Amino acid sequence: MSAVEPGRSPDDSVVVRVVGLAGSLRATSATRRAVRCALNGAERDGARAQLLDLASYDLPFLGREREEPGKRAVERFLADIRAADGVILGSPEIHGSVSGLLKNALDLTSVKEFEGKMVGLIGVAGGRLGASETLSHLRTIGRALHAWVVPIQASIADSEGAFDSRGEPRDQELRDRLESLGRQVAHFAWLHKCENHVQFLKEWEGAVR
Repeated sequence: MSAVEPGRSPDDSVVVRVVGLAGSLRATSATRRAVRCALNGAERDGARAQLLDLASYDLPFLGREREEPGKRAVERFLADIRAADGVILGSPEIHGSVSGLLKNALDLTSVKEFEGKMVGLIGVAGGRLGASETLSHLRTIGRALHAWVVPIQASIADSEGAFDSRGEPRDQELRDRLESLGRQVAHFAWLHKCENHVQFLKEWEGAVR
């Protein structure tokens, strides 16, 4: 669980939007299920949460983003990222790194889309060791994009059995961690959007500890 228990202060008029990106195209993948669980946590903290389905954009490979019809797809995708206050990134660990699907999507973005945004990270692995390499690579990407990568992260091992037939985490500790991640993204995005910098820094330092 997070060292900071997210919660609202008096200004509840500020609307926070959190979106999720899953680096897997399978509707029943553990990665998508994990991102959805984290988005549920963001909703419980008062945010408007949405999973952005990368398959629906039909994004081109980097280098062809200025060609039609891919250009329109990229513009729509970037607009959706810019409209968000927080982003949850989830990826399966493939060959020790981020999936090509998610990496290409992130390659199409820039600092303009991510600067100052809260970002939460989820790594999913089929083996017992978890997805530490993927999380490390995603954290580096987040820093390069000038985003605030929240302290809590989730590494899921043995992904094949991590979720039940309904897409829910089998383990309560995993559910709590994913939801805490989402809540932390929403909470710090809210503080940042309210420009409550003193409270933001105080709680951020507590979360890091």
